[in-house]
Amino acid sequence: MVKKNELYKIAVATTDGIVINTHYGRATEFQIYAILEDDTVSYIEKREVEAICNSGTHDEEKLINNAKKLIDCKYILVSKIGDGAANALLKEGISAVELPGIIEESIKKLITYDKIQSLFA
Repeated sequence: MVKKNELYKIAVATTDGIVINTHYGRATEFQIYAILEDDTVSYIEKREVEAICNSGTHDEEKLINNAKKLIDCKYILVSKIGDGAANALLKEGISAVELPGIIEESIKKLITYDKIQSLFA
C-alpha cells in the first residue's frame, strides 16, 4: 500500500543492511524502503524470501512466489540477477537494477535514474 507522500518502494538485497551485496537468486531477505515525494528515503521493513538459486538451477515456483512477495516494489536493487529472474520480476511490474554498493548511495542513484526516466514517460 502506497502512503500519501510515498512515490514508490524499492527492495534491496543485502546481508548486512549497509551494502547491496547479494545476488537475487541467493537472497533470503530484502530490506524495503519507501521513496517519498521530497526524495527522502524511509526504511519500512525486512521481508524474508526463499533462495531460488541452487547450484545453477532455479526453482520456478519459488521465483514466482518471491516476486509476489515484492509486488508492491517498483524496483529491486541487487548485486547481480539473471535474465530469467529479471524477466519474471518485470512481468509483475518490478524492475531489477544491478547496483552493488553502499545502500544510501545506490538509492540516490536510483532516485536520479527514476526522475530521468519519468521525463520520457
